[in-house]
Amino acid sequence: MRSTNSPASRRRRKRLLKQARGYYGARSRLYRTARETVERSMNMATAHRRARKRDFRRLWIARLSAAARQHGLTYNRLIQGLAKAGVALNRKMLSEIAIQDPAGFGALAAIAREQLA
Repeated sequence: MRSTNSPASRRRRKRLLKQARGYYGARSRLYRTARETVERSMNMATAHRRARKRDFRRLWIARLSAAARQHGLTYNRLIQGLAKAGVALNRKMLSEIAIQDPAGFGALAAIAREQLA
């Protein structure tokens, strides 16, 4: 009598098909198609988690650039001046300040400007 390891195989297949729920057509029903789709989606999820960090940084920089221009500075001059002044705020926090507290951001821009002068 041959050994098929069928309980473990069935469990593996069921687990994968459960991950494929919600996919269209054969992608959610046929094992091979579902496996290919699930493996690709896992790879994409990993890649996109990394890309999301880059996307947010680009957003913060765009916001800071716009806010800095309102105060007569460019983005890189703003960052350079703040670094010289020893202001240890990251881009995320600086962009939040620019949105929530424009007067506070103006004060930071003034600090950066006087460090560059």
